[in-house]
Amino acid sequence: MNSSSRAILKGFLDMLPLCLAVIPWGVLCGSLAIQNGFSALETQAMSLLVFAGSVQLVAIELVAGNTPLLTILFTSFIISSRHFLYGLAVRHKVIEQPLRWRLPVSFVLTDELFAFSHHRKAYRTKIRLIYALSAGFSFYIAWNLWTLIGIVAGSMLPDLTHLGLDFAIAATFIALVIPGIKNLASLVTVIVAGVSATVFKSSGFELWLVCAALLAMSAGYLTTRVTRNKDSNQ
Repeated sequence: MNSSSRAILKGFLDMLPLCLAVIPWGVLCGSLAIQNGFSALETQAMSLLVFAGSVQLVAIELVAGNTPLLTILFTSFIISSRHFLYGLAVRHKVIEQPLRWRLPVSFVLTDELFAFSHHRKAYRTKIRLIYALSAGFSFYIAWNLWTLIGIVAGSMLPDLTHLGLDFAIAATFIALVIPGIKNLASLVTVIVAGVSATVFKSSGFELWLVCAALLAMSAGYLTTRVTRNKDSNQ
């Protein structure tokens, strides 16, 4: 087995646990869309083209609730904006690579692949690019497969939302976020996000997710500024 084949296999195997972890999430996404009036083609196309589980689930709920288009677009933009930050974070690692490498990497740069991107040599060589694309596209294929299963399940079985599958969303993000809490600012951001989202959601506020995210980012930024000022004065 040559180095490229080993990189493909390793990327697939490293991503496999996360591919399996989002089975409930993907099934829920597919079945929820079907049960809210989306066609099978529309549901699968959303996973093929959007490829963002949190945005898909929120958009499905908003569309089903006859939410104004501007609110749907704005909410989706805010939720997806983290991918812009992911791109900025890895830009210096891929900027010297040809466009034929950068474009597919940018497409599969999800939360899961970004969690693999912290190694100092990530994306810097052909073998590491092959590894990243193997991991990213294996997750893409898995996500679309779970969506398809959800479409079938949503068409044949009763409402699956009562089975608690949506907990997979929280569980997956907890597993991704917790290892990233390495300083006070990130801890404050996570706490403020969780508390404010809970309060806003329970109060019935329509833009609860957007406002919680903005509030958490602001709290994290202010904490960083205060911490730096204290360090500089010591």
